[in-house]
Amino acid sequence: MSSEPVISVRAATAALGARPVLRGVDFAVHRGEVVALLGANGSGKSTAVRSVIGQVPLTGGAISLFGTELRRFRDWARVGYVPQRTTAASGVPATVREVVSSGRLSRTGMLRWPSRADRRAVDRAIELVVLGDRAGDSVWALSGGQHQRVLIARALASEPELLIMDEPMAGVDLASQEVLAATLREQVGGGTTVLLVLHELGPLDPLIDRAVVLRDGCVVHDGPPPEAVGQHALPGHDHVHPHAADEPLRTGLLT
Repeated sequence: MSSEPVISVRAATAALGARPVLRGVDFAVHRGEVVALLGANGSGKSTAVRSVIGQVPLTGGAISLFGTELRRFRDWARVGYVPQRTTAASGVPATVREVVSSGRLSRTGMLRWPSRADRRAVDRAIELVVLGDRAGDSVWALSGGQHQRVLIARALASEPELLIMDEPMAGVDLASQEVLAATLREQVGGGTTVLLVLHELGPLDPLIDRAVVLRDGCVVHDGPPPEAVGQHALPGHDHVHPHAADEPLRTGLLT
């Protein structure tokens, strides 16, 4: 792995309205790593990743991507982002291929006609999430898990070096979880760096190199992924319920 982090978050503070959410967060993600951000609801996980992509401004500290301060970073084709589960078409009638093709715009721009390489990248992204037979279908005809696959394919269409995913497994059926895990294995095998927001590791557990656990906007653990306990350790546990702010997810780390 390169000594220069792909993501560097240093003493980051951020607020939503008047409420402080990040309180001096420090962590780094190095090239080729798969890092999971873990923590209870309200711990600051999603705010942290949204700060990394510039959606939530910092009130203090600094963030760098590929060695460039975030305020100067412009090479967004190197970054693929999958937001928290949402409708893939965002209210606009569109096919799977059209939605996934929109992820290529960071490389092509709005004015250039898609090249053969662009079309190949879109086709590959759709095949990676096992939706090749649905490419011409309206996204409104898809299940929730398939919607999530479309969002991931859209992020992969730009062939990113860094993939950031916010709760990609939340509320997704087991079949889609397995597809998404296989897709991520393919990307990691190709050298993609990955930052994931998760409630628990689930089928992604074998891929995770490191876990950063947040509580109340602070890092309370940065190291090997902690072991699941209780119902979270049960085979097939599908995490669709919220956690209370004081409910532990892992042994000794969130209590």
